[in-house]
Amino acid sequence: MAERITINGLQIDRVLHDFAVNEVLPGTGVTPDAFWAGLAGLMNDLGPKNRSLLKKRDALQAEIDGWHLARKGQKWDAEGYKAFLTEIGYLVPEGPDFMIETAGVDAEIATMAGPQLVVPDQRTVRPERRQCALGQPV
Repeated sequence: MAERITINGLQIDRVLHDFAVNEVLPGTGVTPDAFWAGLAGLMNDLGPKNRSLLKKRDALQAEIDGWHLARKGQKWDAEGYKAFLTEIGYLVPEGPDFMIETAGVDAEIATMAGPQLVVPDQRTVRPERRQCALGQPV
């Protein structure tokens, strides 16, 4: 059983707590007390909304599952399915056009086109350096 500690009303796994306090927060200017208080505030503010959204998702999924079960073995009806999804509120009409503006974006993301993460193609890596995901030579 995982060891938990209580901070600001949150039950936090000891490993997560120690990682945040000892490895994530140092050098950020955020104290552990401020971090946990902020997280508790977010959880208190957003927790009820999150639970409500999860409940709605479960209800929609149950309706979708029921629709498919009721039509098991029948020919696929794409238009009927779209109408059903619209009726239950899963699909909604497209909204008006909009623009998004940002500020404070790092120059390498805002002004330089191209991938931000470069992963070498295995064909360009020397054969003795190639490894599979488990760290074994390929």
